[in-house]
Amino acid sequence: MVDYRIIEEKLNFWGFPHEPWHLAIGGFGLDFNPRTIVMTWLTMVLIIIFAYLATRKLDLRKPNAVQYIFEEVYNFIQGLATQQIDPTKASAVISLVLTYFIFILFSNLLGLIPTLSSPTADINTTVGLALITFIMVQVYGIAFKGPLKHYGHYLKPSVVFLPINIVEELAKPITLSFRLYGNIYAGELLIAVLLGLFPWFIDLGGGFIASAIWLGYSIFVGCIQAFIFTMLSIVYFGQSIGESH
Repeated sequence: MVDYRIIEEKLNFWGFPHEPWHLAIGGFGLDFNPRTIVMTWLTMVLIIIFAYLATRKLDLRKPNAVQYIFEEVYNFIQGLATQQIDPTKASAVISLVLTYFIFILFSNLLGLIPTLSSPTADINTTVGLALITFIMVQVYGIAFKGPLKHYGHYLKPSVVFLPINIVEELAKPITLSFRLYGNIYAGELLIAVLLGLFPWFIDLGGGFIASAIWLGYSIFVGCIQAFIFTMLSIVYFGQSIGESH
């Protein structure tokens, strides 16, 4: 079996540095993964192209294929939101969760393209998305219910449940981020494992053959994980906005 570092180096077709970029600001230091940054920007470019193709020639009677796909995705997410949240309030979260779904789906599937990787295979990306959900849960709760009523649920059914309720609230972004990261990273790691078991695959198109073998399952996992993250975010928003918490 070939050493994992050798496999990783061979799969690094674009020559990304293995060490993160370090930025020092005053007494603080920030590390940036160049591969994740590039893949995230590439994902955003693909989403912009998709949005442009879906909206450049809107036609209610005969929509083009991209417009039809976007409308179906929108209707699907809208249906999920209105099932969990009062329809009069659901409009406040639909744009955010729709963005979640499209970005995560594109990110997950980007790693299926030979020589590229998924931004969501980096824990920093998934933690960032989960923290947005955590912050927006507080924002929506305060906006729709007021701070006293929103944070009052931590004392229910009695004040002794305060520590448990706080731990449960803090666990939400942790589970959101690690579930998405774990599944996407595991898929890319398995490709490297396959290449280690069958090293003669490594030089065939930068791991293209191994990626193709795993393609069908990875598409399924990528779609399911985008759905799960979006659905759980909708549930958390619904708990925050709804009258019963």
